[in-house]
Amino acid sequence: MTQRGKPATKEEHSIQIPAGDVILEGDLYYPLKTGALVVFAHGSGSSRHSPRNQYVAKVIRDVGLGTLLFDLLTPEEEMEDEQTGTLRFNIRLLAQRLIQVSDWLIHNDETSNYKIGYFGASTGAAAALIAAAELPDYVWAVVSRGGRPDLAINALPGVKAPTLLIVGGDDTEAIGLNQKAYESLKSQKKLEIIPGATHLFEEPGTLEQVAKLATNWFIQYIAAL
Repeated sequence: MTQRGKPATKEEHSIQIPAGDVILEGDLYYPLKTGALVVFAHGSGSSRHSPRNQYVAKVIRDVGLGTLLFDLLTPEEEMEDEQTGTLRFNIRLLAQRLIQVSDWLIHNDETSNYKIGYFGASTGAAAALIAAAELPDYVWAVVSRGGRPDLAINALPGVKAPTLLIVGGDDTEAIGLNQKAYESLKSQKKLEIIPGATHLFEEPGTLEQVAKLATNWFIQYIAAL
């Protein structure tokens, strides 16, 4: 970790997290008011700099929760993926990276006491659900934005964390996929459909609704404010 000691401000701290044979880059904000940290798993072809995830992360931080946004792929893998498009749909690899990052948080002295939540977008949502199923004692809540939870269908019955699926009302294909996944979830769950929103929630006011729903979910399940 590039920064030692728990900071007292919202200043962003760049970190490097070992994940098997690679090092992943991340941006960590420590929680100010709670012992809760939301880890973001971005979607296909994206990165920790995703403007949509950055926006949601800021809203979450504004209520005192911490956030960790990190790259699921290394720069070299990103270049490969730009050419082939294969790694972004390697859900097992993405889930394993998220598990390794979570394991780092769990065993790091500065973060080991935090309750962990996942916010997954697109294919990152599938990775988040698989990781949640494999870390039932450490992942307290999951939120999926425009996600592909159907890509984690075999893992869904093993998810213990309360799970919120958010889908755009005009994202008709995703609605069907999320409804199928919703039926497979056995944990506390909710499916929210935002009217007038497409897959990326680019329509005015729709991403704000996503951020509010996600923040309230995390407040309810990983942070007592």
